Amino acid sequence: MFLLFFSSFPSIISHSTVSISETSDHTLICALGPSFLNCSSFPAGIYIPRLNSSVSYSGIVAGEGFLCALISFSSSSSSSSSSSIMVCWRFFTNGSNMVYKRIYRGPFLRELQAGNSHICGLVNATNRLHCWQWPEFNSTSAQNLSFCSIAVGEDFVCGLSGNGNIACLGNVSSVGDPPKGNFSMIAAGFRHACALTFDNELHCWGTMEGQKPQHKFKLLALGENRSCGLRLNDRVVCWGQNNFSLQESLRESSFATIEAKRNIFCGVLIQNRSLVCWGNEILDSNLIVFEKVRPGPYTSTCPYSDITPPVAGPALAPSSPPPAPEESTSSGWSDKMIACLVVGCVGSSVLLLTIGFFLLRYYKCKGCRVHDSGPLDETGAPLEQGTRQQQQQHPQIEQAAPPVLEKRLSQLASMGNASHLEEFSLQLLLEATNNFSEDHKVGEGSFGSVYRCTLGDGREVAIKRAETSSTSSYAVESRRQEEKDNAFINELETLSRLHHKNLVRLLGFCEDCNERVLVYEYLSNGTLHNHLHKLQNSPLMSWPKRIKVALDAARGIEYLHEYAVPPIIHRDIKSSNILLDSSWTAKVSDFGLSLTGPEDEESHLSLSAAGTVGYMDPEYYRLQLLTTKSDVYSFGVVLLELLSGMKAIHKNENGVPRNVVDFAVPYIEQDEIHRVLDKRVPTPTPHEIEAVAYVGFLAADCVTFEGQDRPSMTEIVNNLERALALCSAQPTSLSRSTTESSK
Repeated sequence: MFLLFFSSFPSIISHSTVSISETSDHTLICALGPSFLNCSSFPAGIYIPRLNSSVSYSGIVAGEGFLCALISFSSSSSSSSSSSIMVCWRFFTNGSNMVYKRIYRGPFLRELQAGNSHICGLVNATNRLHCWQWPEFNSTSAQNLSFCSIAVGEDFVCGLSGNGNIACLGNVSSVGDPPKGNFSMIAAGFRHACALTFDNELHCWGTMEGQKPQHKFKLLALGENRSCGLRLNDRVVCWGQNNFSLQESLRESSFATIEAKRNIFCGVLIQNRSLVCWGNEILDSNLIVFEKVRPGPYTSTCPYSDITPPVAGPALAPSSPPPAPEESTSSGWSDKMIACLVVGCVGSSVLLLTIGFFLLRYYKCKGCRVHDSGPLDETGAPLEQGTRQQQQQHPQIEQAAPPVLEKRLSQLASMGNASHLEEFSLQLLLEATNNFSEDHKVGEGSFGSVYRCTLGDGREVAIKRAETSSTSSYAVESRRQEEKDNAFINELETLSRLHHKNLVRLLGFCEDCNERVLVYEYLSNGTLHNHLHKLQNSPLMSWPKRIKVALDAARGIEYLHEYAVPPIIHRDIKSSNILLDSSWTAKVSDFGLSLTGPEDEESHLSLSAAGTVGYMDPEYYRLQLLTTKSDVYSFGVVLLELLSGMKAIHKNENGVPRNVVDFAVPYIEQDEIHRVLDKRVPTPTPHEIEAVAYVGFLAADCVTFEGQDRPSMTEIVNNLERALALCSAQPTSLSRSTTESSK
């Protein structure tokens, strides 16, 4: 069993452990260390977040303004079932935070390469080519090709087939036709490419500067108008524009591997595994970038070639006698058999230790999942989404999420609705909220707590974090977790496709290590509920301002009902879900209970009632029939709160709980609105009294028992617009009959 588990990892993996990204004025160099990913900026200026040290990356690549890391893992005894996740960071040279995205989850990527702008990989099960951040790339032209190794240039990609032939795709005119023959290794620069034959001879094509050396090489690293090669004796030779060559101090050094991007070259020294880089004045004077890194693949020879390369080294002379037969020991064991036994024992011990390490890491963190999250491109061009498989387990991160969440997240990603959202790293949010401390907590949402914080780039945001269940009952815990997952994806799904000035704006999300977090714009003036029921001195102590808030919220709900496609039923309209920004514009928030609504008022959804007591439509609660008129009822309760200053459910003078509908509507029906009005607000002026009474009639219409008798949100918006206009105009004796005629 252990042997099967271990063998599920492909035996040959071509993943780089060093990446270089050169922009116009900065260079970002990253390397996989013994336990985690290190990055350094030259000169300083690129914001580098504290990366998750609990995640083990198998390879990294980079290009201009981006860094991508690969996480590889196995979920079965078959290598074809192994999987990979690719995460990327877009970085900026002005000190802004890195933008984090997952752009692939799917079958195991055996090789991953990046040019200056594009990323390509090979899927292990099929050897098929997949490319990201390259919307112009014609993937259909690669469907009939199978590669064992690839190299990515500025706007082309070349690959080696199993028999050593080279084929190039993309803008092949920029590099020209590849040479004919059989090759074992390929590399690409900006506008040129090179390949090695099986006897390590160098062949290059495209626009290459400098004189091609006559040495034999086992590894190549190509930049822009510059090239370096790793010779068979582990020494590096460089050539290119302006007589480019390796630093004198490094010419006798032995290298395990080398990497390049444009003008910068790096190599891992065999002696101490330190990373040294060269190519500009800053790096030439500070050769050692990291003290110790993982060396990565020693060679990039095609693993699936049908041609057996010759053995490097001097050949036997023709006159050399054949080797003598092996002598046997007295016990019948030959020296070769003893050597095999020793190697086997040592290998088995290492294998068991390795398996134990992975199992320990696997069980330390249980409950995480990953998914595609849209494009990395700043321009918003769509990236090719990773092929999705059945739920799989990640050794470093943990068990897959519930099927409902997995399916809906996959659907959301495949539709591209979340492409404009930023995926925040968990480390960034932990740092910003001081590990979600109580000092940052400002309220509660449909599926968790809400925190206020300032991100590293200065943005002030509100963060809604799903709470972890603490119940001891597995069944109850599972049900509650499913409810939270549904609320999380509902809000993400809804707000990712809605854009209106009276709906709170979702900036991004984090879905990592059993964490469900949504990040919104921060609205500095808090909730309407606080201004009505908690604050003693609020700017909302005037009738025009309260009607304006009601109108803003009504416009947001109208957008959900009338203009969203498909329409949305919020299901939890209440004063605490109406937020106020710095200019006192009201915005509807918290879409955790929202559902896709009916296309017309004759349709309904038969569902268990959900919402907040005091605001819930009695028809919905009693008959479990949901339409947009259920939101209308809840909004009517909010209007009564605005008029009376009383909570939806409050205690009367005898201390008995009472609903604001039962208190206010009878007085409104009797044209005694003055008995309802909030005593903290100054008495309405003659210009305002008609508007306030009009809003009272409208509220009573909204909370009628039968949904069909309630106005639509469009009618409510129209009526509130008239009421607000009345506050600054001469009264026109609008009455209850006026609101009824608008229905």
